[in-house]
Amino acid sequence: MMSTLISIVCIAVFFCLNILGMMHMLPLYITSPLLFLSILFTLYRLNHRKTFKGF
Repeated sequence: MMSTLISIVCIAVFFCLNILGMMHMLPLYITSPLLFLSILFTLYRLNHRKTFKGF
C-alpha cells in the first residue's frame, strides 16, 4: 500500500517536472525518461503484487 502511494506521488512530481520541461525551464530529455520510468515502476509494482510464486 505504501509503495503504491509513493509511486503515485512520484508520478505527480515527475509530471510537474515534465510540464516545466515543456516550458523550456528544464531539459525535456531528462524529465521525460523520469516520468516514463516512474509510470513503468508503478505499473510493475501493481501487476506483480499477487503473482503465483510456486509451491
